[in-house]
Amino acid sequence: MEGIHLVYIICIIIGIVTAFVGGLMGLGGGIVMIPSMLFLYQFSEAFSWATPQTIVGISLVAMVFTGLSSSIAYFKTGRIDYKTGLYFLSGSIPGSILGSWLNQFVNVDDFQLYFGFVMIIISMLFFIKRKQKAVDITHTKNVRSFTLNGETYNYTVNIYLAFLLAFMVGTMSGLFGIGGGSIMVPAMILLFGIPAHIATATSMFMIFFVSIIGASTHIVLGHVIWQYAIFFIPGAWIGGKLGAIVNQRLTGKTLEWILRAILIIIGIRMIAEGLM
Repeated sequence: MEGIHLVYIICIIIGIVTAFVGGLMGLGGGIVMIPSMLFLYQFSEAFSWATPQTIVGISLVAMVFTGLSSSIAYFKTGRIDYKTGLYFLSGSIPGSILGSWLNQFVNVDDFQLYFGFVMIIISMLFFIKRKQKAVDITHTKNVRSFTLNGETYNYTVNIYLAFLLAFMVGTMSGLFGIGGGSIMVPAMILLFGIPAHIATATSMFMIFFVSIIGASTHIVLGHVIWQYAIFFIPGAWIGGKLGAIVNQRLTGKTLEWILRAILIIIGIRMIAEGLM
């Protein structure tokens, strides 16, 4: 009985830590939860229930609550760019459905190896000095003006590029269970010039909706063991809220440095898994 209680406590702690990281950087949390649970599955009999399919299912359920709690916190401080988020959602939702269907035809190990290198390359792009281009609001198409803490930011979001990128990211997310935020947040910052604070908040808004679709699919397939899943939910709620609160206390530069480090760690882990 004590062993069962310990498992429940570990589930709550993992839920808090993964949701904190996800809420802080707009990455969702699955990138931390899935490898953590796989490790416990391989080395502890108490976690023999945590098969890869179950882990992905529970991770997506937890991400629904991480996304919701983070989005509420970001909503209160006006950090979510809903219009841009909807552009990306229009591509990521059908992409995730396609990716789930394609899963049966692809070698996951090969992909993890290549995707790991992509993550490291993306993190390196943050070291390239970027010049802030002045956006001509009157003559440039698809300009978004967003005011945060009394400062107005102008950036250009190409609707077709946003849809195409989101569709590709959604497909990879559904195909390999990778959190779309790990590509979407850097893309919003590097390609569209969206400030880090707005990018992370908008990403969590998108992750909330995409996770609902993914979680629903896994629930129907019977991949979610509610006896354990229910203990991740309070952790996901608390961690997501804490991550959003800490995000608001950090500068954009600090957030980018943390994102660089996380992307490198993700890349190294995926390369190692691809080679094993």
